Amino acid sequence: MLFAHDTEVSLVAAAALVNTTGSDGEKLPDVAALDEFFRAYGWTGRREHTAAELRAVHDLRPRLRRVWELGEAGEDGVVEIVNALLRESNALPQLVKHDEWSYHLHATPSDAPLASRMAVEAAMALVDVVRSGELSRLRICELPGCGNVVVDLSKNRSKRFCDAGCGNRAAVTAYRARKAASRPHP
Repeated sequence: MLFAHDTEVSLVAAAALVNTTGSDGEKLPDVAALDEFFRAYGWTGRREHTAAELRAVHDLRPRLRRVWELGEAGEDGVVEIVNALLRESNALPQLVKHDEWSYHLHATPSDAPLASRMAVEAAMALVDVVRSGELSRLRICELPGCGNVVVDLSKNRSKRFCDAGCGNRAAVTAYRARKAASRPHP
């Protein structure tokens, strides 16, 4: 494991949140979709189940996407974003234990607004990424036209494509190109 378990979970959830918008359209179109996202990524705490809550989550996505766009070359910019997210939410890191989780860090109370909890969880995970000099593990999918973000948690830093099937599409495209190149031309 490269990072602490809760850091990896938060990074994956942040990337998934960023990837709910993009070239494939809106994947969080309504409160019901946000409810499913909430369950799928193991979020806990208070929910409002309102359009305002959904808008606040939508508003968080471009701020998080900017972290991936800046990458390791933009470390100072990433730090500015992380610090702003922590400051705006009045983050106060504390060790907590709940549900099936052993002690881990939370920096907002469970009754804080969902978008604030999401922002702080992502920011706390990004603190670990910056401190360990691992911003290169945050990438944009290499499939032309995709634009999804990727968290590379592999040992050999080899993850190039997002989890939306882009790796398979790239492999099929490469295979077809090799087959076309090997055919005799008249």
